Amino acid sequence: MNRRIKVHGKVQGVFFRKNTQQKALELDLKGWVKNEDDGTVSLEIEGELHSILAMQSWLRLGPPNSQVEYLEISQGEEQGYQDFLILQ
Repeated sequence: MNRRIKVHGKVQGVFFRKNTQQKALELDLKGWVKNEDDGTVSLEIEGELHSILAMQSWLRLGPPNSQVEYLEISQGEEQGYQDFLILQ
């Protein structure tokens, strides 16, 4: 299962990507996370549905010092990622 997620709010400069990577590894998710030029953070995750739903719940709160306003979530095609990387 694959999800593409764009996180809006105060999500850059607050270790959002690093915390997201740690949570993804904890949930055995694969994919990537990166900062976007518009101030959002994008990620693509693959894994079991229960892990994806747990990640979505965690992203709605975000790590300390972040202020998540809302998530844009869409279903993507599986890419077969082997790890969870921070891009850029």
